[in-house]
Amino acid sequence: MKAPSTGDPVLNERARHVLRVLIDRYIQDGQPVGSRTLARDAGLNLGAASIRNIMADLGDLGLIRSPHTSAGRVPTARGYRFFVDSLLTWEPPSGSEIDRLRTALEEDGSTDHLLASASSLLSGITRLAGVVSVPRRDHDTLRQVEFLPLSERRVLAILVVNEREVQNRIIRTDRDYTADELQRAANFLNSEFAGRDPWQVRDRLVHDMRRAREDMDRIMRTAVEMADKAFAAAPARDDYVLAGEHHLMGYAEMSNVDKLRQLFDLFNRKRDLLHLLDQSIHGDGVQIFIGEEVGHELLDECSLVTAPYQVNGQVVGVLGVIGPTRMAYNRVIPMVDITARLLGAALNEAQ
Repeated sequence: MKAPSTGDPVLNERARHVLRVLIDRYIQDGQPVGSRTLARDAGLNLGAASIRNIMADLGDLGLIRSPHTSAGRVPTARGYRFFVDSLLTWEPPSGSEIDRLRTALEEDGSTDHLLASASSLLSGITRLAGVVSVPRRDHDTLRQVEFLPLSERRVLAILVVNEREVQNRIIRTDRDYTADELQRAANFLNSEFAGRDPWQVRDRLVHDMRRAREDMDRIMRTAVEMADKAFAAAPARDDYVLAGEHHLMGYAEMSNVDKLRQLFDLFNRKRDLLHLLDQSIHGDGVQIFIGEEVGHELLDECSLVTAPYQVNGQVVGVLGVIGPTRMAYNRVIPMVDITARLLGAALNEAQ
């Protein structure tokens, strides 16, 4: 778990309890918490005046602050960090939630569907934005490609990558192709490029053959168009699957239209978000970035909770959620952890 702070503040047990209750209440309600509420909820048999003294000490330590419009207090990023590192008790996913995840990830063995399912399920359960980076491998190998004609100038491209990973793509073509033409194109690609990196196949084939297009025969021209469209439709290595961004609109602190627009623009700038995910690809287990720790000014009021997932014992990607700092860490952290483990297991089975 990420813990970048230079040193935890020293709190007695009473102050720790008050801080825990304040943060729990704020996460639940999203409203500044006052001394009377804390005196009632803390169960310490302390009056509001004593609670105010404790809150003043917590404020001096930079763990809570007072919004300008309220006499209550809200946690700071440092307060959340202390809470996560020192006060939090994880709430493991229920058996039904784990079964739901496992069942959904077993329904479709293709990598694309597994990534989309993991991102969507994680978002749906946590009510945050779910994100999964596309697996990175040192070397992918094209085993076989097949093309099947569909109606309305569409072709189904079936790519077999590595040992057993099957990827299906529906591509649109410039004209109708017969089954015989597509079979000849597939035979040509399989004979020339089987065993090579599939994403390099497209670049090399399209680049080299377009320079000599006038010299190509019909089979080669068909192969060029099929490879150009089929491999271009596949996800890039440096990519991710994002789901549930709309959940962020349900948090009052993130409902500002301009702020949401900038945040969604960030999600579309894949290089920026992938850079953030890369922070945890070499981490050990769940990583938690709070506020400015995330490393992007647009996410200063957000938290990023991630966990790496493995295929064949090697870390190949990162899975996680993005949401406001006011997220239910006790549920989110173990949910991210178990989803990463289940996704890795499903990808292993799909190979």
